[in-house]
Amino acid sequence: MPSIYEAIRHDHDRHRELLDRIADTSGDSEQRRAAWDEFYREVKSHSAAEEETFYSKLMQQTWGQDAARHSVHEHAQMDEILEELREMDPSSPGWLTRFKTLKHDYEHHMEEEEGDVFKRAREVIGEEENDAYGERFLKRKSQEVELIPEKREDALED
Repeated sequence: MPSIYEAIRHDHDRHRELLDRIADTSGDSEQRRAAWDEFYREVKSHSAAEEETFYSKLMQQTWGQDAARHSVHEHAQMDEILEELREMDPSSPGWLTRFKTLKHDYEHHMEEEEGDVFKRAREVIGEEENDAYGERFLKRKSQEVELIPEKREDALED
């Protein structure tokens, strides 16, 4: 079982690949749609699982509250862009412009997380707990994938 840090970093590596693949496509191509759909599902489930398993633990420490709130706020901002892009025509110039914003912001978020946040989190999630948190994260992520349509429907009703 991977540690929480390995599980998150593994996802981030896949997200980087997908971002690059999407950036290398053009128009409303099958390649763009396939990479986008996978990226959308991956990030939605990853963010929710991360908040519920990883960031909830960091919130128990005073210093962790600010770090967690900052990251959760970034998740919310990226989620808005994800939903905007989902509703836009992938062949429009506006789609590509908005995607580039998402790519830039998300790459910054991942770097921040893997650097400062992981360093500080190791003070809260000790080595003896790494694998258990990794397992919880992966389990929650698989559950979150199934909840995406329901959560999207709820958000549209708000």
